[in-house]
Amino acid sequence: MTASCQTCKTLLLALLVVWGVASMVIIAVWASQPEATPPAPCDQRLQEVTEKLEGAKVVWGKNKVALEEMVEKLRVNLTRQQDRVRTLETGLALSGRSLEACRHGQALLHGNMSSLQQQLEQQELLYRNLSARAGRQLEEMEALQQNVTEAAHITASCLSLNEAAESQSEAARSQTSACISSKTYLERRLSRCKEEELRSSEKTAESSSPSSSSSSSPSSSPSPSPPAVWVLSLSACWVLHLFSCSSFPAM
Repeated sequence: MTASCQTCKTLLLALLVVWGVASMVIIAVWASQPEATPPAPCDQRLQEVTEKLEGAKVVWGKNKVALEEMVEKLRVNLTRQQDRVRTLETGLALSGRSLEACRHGQALLHGNMSSLQQQLEQQELLYRNLSARAGRQLEEMEALQQNVTEAAHITASCLSLNEAAESQSEAARSQTSACISSKTYLERRLSRCKEEELRSSEKTAESSSPSSSSSSSPSSSPSPSPPAVWVLSLSACWVLHLFSCSSFPAM
């Protein structure tokens, strides 16, 4: 940008110099022409050339001022362009640093993305492991639930069996009490029977005489007395009661 402005400035100055030199050459050529006309027309032409020269000088001065103003404008524009160029260079440098920072940040982001990808893969692996573990735990929970259900049924069955056993135990205790009561009653009856048999035997021994006993027939056998039969029947009943009581297990 600076080289192009300098070239424009040089071209304008060269054009101004060429234009001034050409004007002077033209004036010198006109002034050196031979007089082919009378003096009056020559003076008139000289006056016209002089007037033209003065006009050319005025135009040249105006052009010079215009060119100087143009050069000044170009210089101002050049300064502005240089300032703009410096600003652009500063911005370019800042952009270069920003680009470098962006590249560094991009590298960091790439590293972070790689790390996040690895973490994501680890999380997916952990999720699969946890899913498999949860499935196994669910199966174990179902098995435990089945075991709990079976245990509940077994417990209910055991409770029912326990209640039945308690009922049987209560029945056995009641039967045992009845047996004990029957045993006591039979023992009392047996004791009474023995006492009556003893008294009856004593009375029979006292009332019998030696003569009657000797004259009796040897082939005849004494018939058993009624108390003895009674004692035997009571003994049989007592044994049957004891057998029936011992058939119930003690709980």
